[in-house]
Amino acid sequence: MQPPRALAPGAITDVAGLSVGHAAAAGRATGCTVLLCPQGAVAGVAQRGGAPGTRETDLLRPENTVQQVHAIVLAGGSAYGLDAASGVMQWLEARGHGLPVGGVVRVPIVPAAVLFDLWLGDAGIRPGAATGLAACEAASPLPPQQGNAGAGLGATVGKLFGIQRAMKGGIGTASLRLGRHTVGALVAVNALGDVIDAQGQVLAGARTEDGLRLQGSTAAVLAGAGPAPMTAGMATTLGIVATDARLDKAQACALAGLAHHGLSRAISPVTAHDGDTLFALATGGSGSAGDIHALGLLAAEAVARAIRNAVLAAATLPAQGGSPALPAACDMRV
Repeated sequence: MQPPRALAPGAITDVAGLSVGHAAAAGRATGCTVLLCPQGAVAGVAQRGGAPGTRETDLLRPENTVQQVHAIVLAGGSAYGLDAASGVMQWLEARGHGLPVGGVVRVPIVPAAVLFDLWLGDAGIRPGAATGLAACEAASPLPPQQGNAGAGLGATVGKLFGIQRAMKGGIGTASLRLGRHTVGALVAVNALGDVIDAQGQVLAGARTEDGLRLQGSTAAVLAGAGPAPMTAGMATTLGIVATDARLDKAQACALAGLAHHGLSRAISPVTAHDGDTLFALATGGSGSAGDIHALGLLAAEAVARAIRNAVLAAATLPAQGGSPALPAACDMRV
């Protein structure tokens, strides 16, 4: 067994005005996570993976009209899980939040991204509008649960040699502060590769054929081991970075792009099969503009720390519906 490792400190909710809620879909290890900013926040996105499942991301391009969003959803269930955003819209609309349109209605703006977890248990069970609504009801400004929660319930890592040798992923959060500004990250880790620590040691990932020890995916491939056939979309790490700095949409998109560097610090290898999508939010709550270079440094580091927290906080998932048991980092031998 690995000795317990401390989680990196902080949470995305250290950015004032944000709240996070998780909800599960009954009957299977899947769910959704919502980040609420009901009063509106400037948002951007950087989508660099090969198999994204997203909603409202074109709206976040700097040249497009809408300037703020009111929530962001991360969900399991592959493309079906995008339905969870409908429940979040219902929750926001019922409380009078959204973009005023024509003086007669408010339309909540809720971008979303999904990950693939349909191979665990009954694929007919996936997050929907009711799950999104439940996540809103559970939302809190306190640090959210990490590991097996929300969008991280069915997340897996280390799938390069097949799901039979994979391990449990999860959802993680972390934050950093520099001067007047806080930057936090929330990441659902469903990677094809391994999760590694700051020294490059594997925390969770592909296991040896006997399932008892960590394989080290990158080293194994470099030594000549052939990866298993991959299916597009089978690995999708999703995340949100948020800051209290004042940014415009172009700067928010740049921040999301810089945050992607955190993926390569904490996941090895990052592959073309990963549908990696990172959103960025700027609340402006600090009252001052931020230096995008410094904020980007913090965002990348917060993402890397959140990824590691996700697997360190995860618990082993028992076998279900023909899918294998997925051991967590805390249950593996060194």
